[in-house]
Amino acid sequence: MAVNVMDTLRARGFVKQTVYEEELYEKLGKESVPFYIGFDPTADSLHVGHFMQLIAMHHMQQAGHKPIILIGGGTAMIGDPSGRTDMRSMMTKETIRHNVECFKKQMSRFISFEGENAAIVVDNGDWLLDLNYIDFLREIGAHFSVNRMLSAECFKQRLERGLSFLEFNYMLMQAYDFLVLHRQYGCSLELGGDDQWSNILAGMNLIRVKEQKPAFAMTFTLLTTSDGKKMGKTAKGAVWLDENKTTPYEFYQYWRNVGDEDVEKCMKLLTFLPVEQIEELCAHRDERINKAKEVLAFELTKEVHGEEKAKLAEGQAKAAFGGGDAELLTKEVSDVATVVDAMVAAGVAKSKGEARRLIEQGGVSVDETKVSDPNMPIPATEFVLHKGKKVHLKIVVK
Repeated sequence: MAVNVMDTLRARGFVKQTVYEEELYEKLGKESVPFYIGFDPTADSLHVGHFMQLIAMHHMQQAGHKPIILIGGGTAMIGDPSGRTDMRSMMTKETIRHNVECFKKQMSRFISFEGENAAIVVDNGDWLLDLNYIDFLREIGAHFSVNRMLSAECFKQRLERGLSFLEFNYMLMQAYDFLVLHRQYGCSLELGGDDQWSNILAGMNLIRVKEQKPAFAMTFTLLTTSDGKKMGKTAKGAVWLDENKTTPYEFYQYWRNVGDEDVEKCMKLLTFLPVEQIEELCAHRDERINKAKEVLAFELTKEVHGEEKAKLAEGQAKAAFGGGDAELLTKEVSDVATVVDAMVAAGVAKSKGEARRLIEQGGVSVDETKVSDPNMPIPATEFVLHKGKKVHLKIVVK
C-alpha cells in the first residue's frame, strides 16, 4: 500500500476526530483493515447525507481495506436519537429488507462486492432481535456509565424534550454491533459522521475493555454549507440518489448551484478528481468559479447516474440557460388554463397560492416575458417556464 489512506482522507478534508491516531495510521499503512460504517434503512434510497460515507468507503477499499456495510435492521426498529429532537418511527422487517436491496444497488457504483477485499453487507437485526435482555445487561450494560452516557451530545439535545428508555439503549446496541463485527470479521475500525462520535467511541472502548484488543474510531466532517446548514436539502426535501426521487437534472442543478465558498470542499470530499486539479479549478472566486461548479455537478451526476445521464443533464442545464443544443427538460401537463395551473401541475409550486405569490414577487417568466398577472392564461400548448434563476422547464400541454 503505497499511499496511506489516512493521508488521502486528511488531504481531502474528511477526518474530523480520531483517537490512538499514530497506532491507527501505522495499522492502515501496513495491513488490510476490516472497517465498518452503519446505515439505517429508513428509506428505499440513499441521499446526499450518505454521499460522503460512500466516497470514504471507496477510498478505503482502493487502499486495500475491507468495507463492512452494517445495515441497522435491528436498531432501525428502535430509532437513533443522534442529531434528532423527535423520536424516529419504527419499521417492519419487510420494509427494511426492501430498502437494503435498494441501498446495495446504489452502493455498487462506489464500492466493489467482489475481489480480495470485497465489501460485505450485514444486518444487526441478525444478532440484536434475538438477544436475551438479562444476558445483554450482564455482558454489555455492566461496562456503561449512565453519567457518562448522559453527558454525550447525542443525548443532551433530546433530554430537554424527553428521552425514552428505548432510545437510551441505542448507544449500547451500536457499541455491541462493533463488538460482534470484531468477533465475527476482525473489524477493528468504525467510521461515521461526527454526530456519531459518542456512539463510535463507546464501541471502541467496549472492544478494548472486553477483548483486550486494539480498536479504533474515526469520524468525518459533516457535509454542511459554509454557514453550517446540512447540505442535501431543497424546498422539495432531501436530494436522493434514486433518480425516481431526484431526477439526474435536479441532482445536477443542485450541485451546479452550491455557494461559491462551498465548491472546493464539495469537490475534495465528493469527487475523485486529484486535489491539485481541484485547487486549480477553485483558485479564483470570480466568474471563473462557475466552471468549477459545472465540473462538480457533472462529476457527481456521473458518479451517481452514469456518464450518459450526466451529459444529458449538463446539456439540459445549458439549454435552460441559453447555451448548447440539448433539449430543455420537458414536463407534460393536462387540464391547465392559466400559468398558475401549469406551475402547480408541473410541480414548480406546491399550490395555486404559492404560484400566485411567486408571480407577484416577479419570479416567474414565460418564454422571455415576465408574468405580472396571476390570472395570465397559458400562451400556447408549448412554452418555456422560468422560476427564478434555477428552474427552467419546457411545458407541453396535452
